[in-house]
Amino acid sequence: MQINGYEIAISENKLDEIITEQTLPIELIGKDFAGYQNLAEGDKKALQYLVNAGKIMTDVAQEQDHHMNRIMRRELEKAAPNSTHAAKALKLFQMMSGVEGLNGIDSKPIEIFEGIHGFAGRNFYPHDMSVEEFHRIIEQMLNEGKDSEVKKILSARTMVRRNGNELKAIDYTEYFSKEFSEIANLLELAAHYTTDELFKEYLGWQAQALLQNNEDMDMLADKHWAQMQNTPLEFTISRENYDDEMSGTICENAKLSAMLSARGIEIVAKDMLGIRVGIVNPEGTKLLLKFKDHMKTLAALMPYSERYAQNVAQGGELKQTMVDVDLTALCGDYAQCRGAITTAQNLPNNDKLSIKTGGGRRNVYHRQVRMSGDKIRQKKLLDALVQKDFHQYFNEEAEHIFVIGHENGHSLGPDSSYQNALGLYKHTIEENKADVVSITFMPEYVKAGIINETTLKEVYTTWIVRLLLKSKPQPSQPHRLGDLIHFNFLLEHGAIAFDGNGKLSINFAKLPEVMHKILEETIAVQLSKSPEEAKKFIDKYSNWSDIHEHIAKVQQELGIKCYKDIRMHF
Repeated sequence: MQINGYEIAISENKLDEIITEQTLPIELIGKDFAGYQNLAEGDKKALQYLVNAGKIMTDVAQEQDHHMNRIMRRELEKAAPNSTHAAKALKLFQMMSGVEGLNGIDSKPIEIFEGIHGFAGRNFYPHDMSVEEFHRIIEQMLNEGKDSEVKKILSARTMVRRNGNELKAIDYTEYFSKEFSEIANLLELAAHYTTDELFKEYLGWQAQALLQNNEDMDMLADKHWAQMQNTPLEFTISRENYDDEMSGTICENAKLSAMLSARGIEIVAKDMLGIRVGIVNPEGTKLLLKFKDHMKTLAALMPYSERYAQNVAQGGELKQTMVDVDLTALCGDYAQCRGAITTAQNLPNNDKLSIKTGGGRRNVYHRQVRMSGDKIRQKKLLDALVQKDFHQYFNEEAEHIFVIGHENGHSLGPDSSYQNALGLYKHTIEENKADVVSITFMPEYVKAGIINETTLKEVYTTWIVRLLLKSKPQPSQPHRLGDLIHFNFLLEHGAIAFDGNGKLSINFAKLPEVMHKILEETIAVQLSKSPEEAKKFIDKYSNWSDIHEHIAKVQQELGIKCYKDIRMHF
């Protein structure tokens, strides 16, 4: 069947299989949820305006992702009422929030239409531009003294388009002026109704940031957002730059990198935008705050801590808020579920001006995402791949504790100047670091009385079971590539082993020593500021061997729900 002149590349039967057998539903809360019922009437009204703002941000993110997304979505929506094939293709589009993307299992992207492919620069850059041409144009513009425009091209907040033989950067506030204006208006309405003064103030700043081509406004909005600990509602405009695989290629070009460095121009990947909306859960938040109290202690324990300043270790009060949230909306970047879905976030990232000027961070945890696991399949996986003695230590709630440590780990270690210098490899190294920080310092939480020895074993076991990969990860999957690195490191250093039946055992006594070693190696890579050293580290520990093939085969035989269906009820 053709849609707008493009053939649907996936058969209706295959789409049926994807939707019914390979999709995990993520049910967000509705108006019958007790936490919603307990809100003040003003906050209920504010919440709906914020969800509506999120839906508009999905249009923005789809435009950033692919130049055909919005066109093909509209055509699918027209065709769906009269065609079951089109309706099912639309469902897949909605789950990926785009015309193509990795599903976390297959090595190549899943493409809904024949002839519509993805690009390294997504739609941030012209889709017909190669890496070689991109480098050539940037070098040419530098030679012509157009440093100011190059700086805009390589910033996090611009869409880049052709301008004759050159490139032109268009700030998000200009490129998305219609959508940003609509979102700002909804934020102002929400601010009018909310009962919380801090939240009201933050929404006002965030609305203004959407209307002004001024990074300082983003900074001020971020700083206000990161100060909110006791507000009833959560609203986030996320800005993360995992998707842009074009900007970082410049770090591989020694000559061009040197030219930019000499001019003081930083290479920053583009921000994909998302909106998260929810209701803060007070009980879940209490646990997070127990972990927060020990972050300065951990900062002092970081390897080579004398060689870099840590934002979290500076000043008197720890500038980090943490909340557990019941979700009403995941939109834009959050909705681009391509093999995975975000369980928590620590923002702003180190490249943001608010962090560079001394602002704080905010950790937000997604209750509905972490509570959506498949318990029956998990038991089958343990029976197939893990020695019986360790089953008692697998506990899904222990994964939440690991994630708390991971998100806190992003606040520790070298800053963005070290991270960004690693170019294409910066996300893999940083995600690897956050995982390793979490597990390395988990015994410190035992000493502090936050968790006990049994919970420590549960965290270890549940995390290691999480490293049993379903397929060989791709370079564009930093979290999964990090999992492969951890697995191989643990195996090489004797912290885990497999018996003659291919079942996993864990050496709990050896884990602390091994984890400290991988953390030291990881921080050394970041401190090197060398893409070559980062690549060497990744290559050394990311080999895919027979044991991985065995694990992946078992995982796939058990069935994998590699697509996520976010079900919003507002």
